[in-house]
Amino acid sequence: MPETEDPTVTLVRLLDKNIRVTKDDGSLARILVSQEWYDRELFKNYDGQVSVGHERSEDQKIGFSGTARRRVSFARVNAWTVDKSEQGVTGRKMRGKMCAEINRVIREKRIKPNETLYYFAGVGPTTGTHKAYQAGSSSELSPTSAGWTELIAIEYEKLWYSDDNRYSKSVNVNLQYALMLFRFRIDPDEKVVKKIVLKFEGYGTAPSGNGVTVKVWNFTASAWQNTVTGTGDTDETITITLSSSLTDFIDSDGYVCLIARTTNASDGVTSATLYCDYSDCVITVEGITYCDVVSYRDEDQVNVKPFIWRTEFTVKSWLFENIPAT
Repeated sequence: MPETEDPTVTLVRLLDKNIRVTKDDGSLARILVSQEWYDRELFKNYDGQVSVGHERSEDQKIGFSGTARRRVSFARVNAWTVDKSEQGVTGRKMRGKMCAEINRVIREKRIKPNETLYYFAGVGPTTGTHKAYQAGSSSELSPTSAGWTELIAIEYEKLWYSDDNRYSKSVNVNLQYALMLFRFRIDPDEKVVKKIVLKFEGYGTAPSGNGVTVKVWNFTASAWQNTVTGTGDTDETITITLSSSLTDFIDSDGYVCLIARTTNASDGVTSATLYCDYSDCVITVEGITYCDVVSYRDEDQVNVKPFIWRTEFTVKSWLFENIPAT
């Protein structure tokens, strides 16, 4: 059974992955999301900061035995900004946009705060997060094989969204398959992960039959496992769901690896071609399963220069536990 993640850590990830603040010039603001507190030095490189800290927790019994319990936690979520006239940032206005985003994210994700979506939007060869590769081979290459070639920037862009702008890999060598490798870099500690869902959207064609086969890499067994196969010649979504022995599928650097290949190989005359429109990975951790905004108030600090524009939210969350009877 996975360990339970600290609610503060879950809320930091929830806000960090979902907050999107646009500046007046249309560019995306750089928002730092961290645990408490305001960091004046680190803040110099950002347009705003969101900090999350634990306030208090309550342990509530459900039923007379007390074996079923609900842990209710309250967190301080602070939005911090300052005026940066040289960068066109008005602190009070930026604070308002950040508060609107905090409210939006928590309300929209309130029933699944422990679920995080990882996908390729904005990713390229130099981003250092998720990675995508292609190859042609007569066998399924391991994630560390030298046979893989990383996608270039314009090829990565074809994976950003499910929009029919597909990346394709073709091979015309007898008995070779067209392959793709997706390496998703996840944030949670592997010990708190309770479910992994991997998705591939696309299809494969080959002279002896259409279809695509996807698998996930087991780092302990050093093998591709949990095979799922599609049979279409148009886009279909193929999903692998993992709910046990999850630490076997996450490496020491936090990567989860998915392979996709044409189900059938080229015959040396007609190509085997793999088409990919989109791929993602959803991670669910053991922890809070609900959160919502209780209240918020402005706590500006005008006795310093520049002024610090600050709004503090109180966010309530809960998780359920079963305590074995002794």
